[in-house]
Amino acid sequence: MKRDFDVEKFVDRYTAVWNEPDSEVRRETIAELWSEDGVEFTDSTEHRGRQAIEARIAQAYEQLVRQGGFVFRAAGDAVGHHDAVRFTTYMVPAAGGDIAWTGFVFARLDDDGRILQDYQFGDPPLPGVAKGGRPGTRAVVEEFLRLTREGDPERIAALYAPQVDWRVDWPVDEHPAVPWIRPRSTRADVADHFRAFGGHCVPAEGHVSIDDILVDGPDAVLFGTSSQQVKATGERFTMTFALRLTVEDGMLTRHHMYEDSLAVAEAFQAG
Repeated sequence: MKRDFDVEKFVDRYTAVWNEPDSEVRRETIAELWSEDGVEFTDSTEHRGRQAIEARIAQAYEQLVRQGGFVFRAAGDAVGHHDAVRFTTYMVPAAGGDIAWTGFVFARLDDDGRILQDYQFGDPPLPGVAKGGRPGTRAVVEEFLRLTREGDPERIAALYAPQVDWRVDWPVDEHPAVPWIRPRSTRADVADHFRAFGGHCVPAEGHVSIDDILVDGPDAVLFGTSSQQVKATGERFTMTFALRLTVEDGMLTRHHMYEDSLAVAEAFQAG
């Protein structure tokens, strides 16, 4: 490590790259921070080379910062000597709140101050955060509810895994009258579902209330009531529902909706 190496500046740049929204800036910063053959170790994975580290940080940004609403902060306790640096980082809600996760980093550096080996150790996560710092079941469900209220199909779909176990309550694959009841299995299908729903109902007249959320490990069940107005007929349907969601590695992998599909169909077929 160079004699004039600024430990605090190094840690600030290290922490900032996990919050960086611009992929090009992120790539440039990673090249400045890590050696070409640098490696990052967590308790369960390792990421070798800048390309792998970039993919790891991009995924963390997408799940935790953009979708999860968290930011990473340095604790201000960095120390370093010879070819090593040790410091603590916190993951906290961007809007303010308690620390959701604490990470301890030990990094070995080359002569130019770039990371050769980066060891991350994390405290056990709090209830809203899964192992490894990924958002846990309740955090993902609450983000799902927030985004569905905003009505952005692409951002909702980004919460789902590439392959999804999807089911909407109807005894056959497709409903003859309700356009959004059909088989789904991919993230693109999920976006299409929410576009179809929004395209056939009047957003300003829609109302969804959640009565309860039960969380058990990766699974959550939401109980609520939905009241919507169909654009084509002007008719309104009101139904109670139960929605089962499963979260794995911070992503939704199961979406099973149990609802009064007959009430929806009658609103589409009225008149």
